[in-house]
Amino acid sequence: MEHAQPQPLEKIKVLDFTRVLAGPYCTMLLADMGAEVIKIEKPGTGDDTRGFGPFQNNESGYFVFLNRGKKSVALDLKKPESIELIMELVKEADVVIENFRPGVMKKLGLDYETLKQINSGIVYASISGFGQYGPYSGRPAYDLVAQAMGGLASITGHPNQPPTRAGASLGDMSAALYAAYGIMVALFHRERTGEGQYIDVAMVDSIFSLLESNVMRYTVDQIVPERIGSRHPISSPFDIYKAQNGYVVIAVANDSLFKRLCLIMDQPELEQDERFCRDALRTEHVDELKPIIEEWLQAYTVEEAVELINNGGVPSSPILNIQEICEDEHIAIREMLVELEHPVAGKMKIVGNPVKFSKTPAVIQRPSPSLGEHTDEILAKYQKSDLKK
Repeated sequence: MEHAQPQPLEKIKVLDFTRVLAGPYCTMLLADMGAEVIKIEKPGTGDDTRGFGPFQNNESGYFVFLNRGKKSVALDLKKPESIELIMELVKEADVVIENFRPGVMKKLGLDYETLKQINSGIVYASISGFGQYGPYSGRPAYDLVAQAMGGLASITGHPNQPPTRAGASLGDMSAALYAAYGIMVALFHRERTGEGQYIDVAMVDSIFSLLESNVMRYTVDQIVPERIGSRHPISSPFDIYKAQNGYVVIAVANDSLFKRLCLIMDQPELEQDERFCRDALRTEHVDELKPIIEEWLQAYTVEEAVELINNGGVPSSPILNIQEICEDEHIAIREMLVELEHPVAGKMKIVGNPVKFSKTPAVIQRPSPSLGEHTDEILAKYQKSDLKK
């Protein structure tokens, strides 16, 4: 599993106080690029996700995926000796990251203002539900709260149905990605100036930033976007359509693509129809256009329709379930599902890194650690091995 080529973040040391999803995913990305990530965990229980399923040989697949490439040190942060050790580690660290509720790290004496006195070049990132300031900063949050307060749930789902959470934890994952981006920018700034800095990433902010044109529809036109199912709010046909044996996605975002679709359907007259001749008009008459497309699709299976539409130059796809995407050839070739050998769990397939570098590809340096596996290794130089108890 070791890789001979130097990685971009080699020699970057990260003290990782995060747990569950947003923080661990962020530091996983850093570990994939060669950073030494030292995960500080609570003795006895560790990260909550060690107890999350699914399990293989009593090892959490959730934890194995999110914490690959890291080292684990078990420390009780309520002990002054542990804080003393962390201060020593901070002197050599490049990055500190945490996702406790705002104020917790300050109570522990591990906040940015304290640590920058020890290491002025430290890059310190905090991930929280609502951020470190603002009227809601003290509120607890999980992904569902972030999706609700960030506006995403209000536009997810079908008309006249309750708001819906997106099927993945986008609040956590978007915050993780923004934190990783922020850390990279801060390290680049430090490379130029020698200065460290503090990074404040909120899950709600992250979700809000993903709303794209929905925000502008309100700020520009005072339209409050509503739930409209899978269709696009301003382009048509851009939706999920029923074929013979299932559903097909067709995505037409301009008039030239609609012309192509009309030719594929052998109905060129649709392009001249006054209801459908422009994108805005098609969206206005979307309820009239969709039945026409679905009637045409009844002559084709999903596979036939997707091939026909794609060959005509119009974006189209089936809707793959998780089994189908995991077994898809494209995912295999893109190395988005990789096999990891874990000393306890054995062989396990986990999600690969989606960023493909030509010179410095992401590498899983080691499997996820057992709780406290590297405590002695990390503490040895400080002669503090009793602190793990």
